[in-house]
Amino acid sequence: MCICIHCALVDRCRTYHEVETQHQQPHLTEQPDFEPQSPTINVNIRMTDGTYDQIEMEWDVVDCQSFVADRDRWSRLRPGELIPT
Repeated sequence: MCICIHCALVDRCRTYHEVETQHQQPHLTEQPDFEPQSPTINVNIRMTDGTYDQIEMEWDVVDCQSFVADRDRWSRLRPGELIPT
């Protein structure tokens, strides 16, 4: 799971904005103004039909030097919505 959902900067972060784009999710902000330091992104690639015709990719930030802990920040910004996976 992406650590960004527990980061105080999630709604300002350019990297998280790109993760939202890759997941085809609505953006928390349209113009993020924060460039994080050294984010590490894991990209998991799965075949959804047993062939390479249907590929699903999941992008998760797993480490970031700019991470500022704020448990459940994403959920407070989007109350009642399911956390994107």
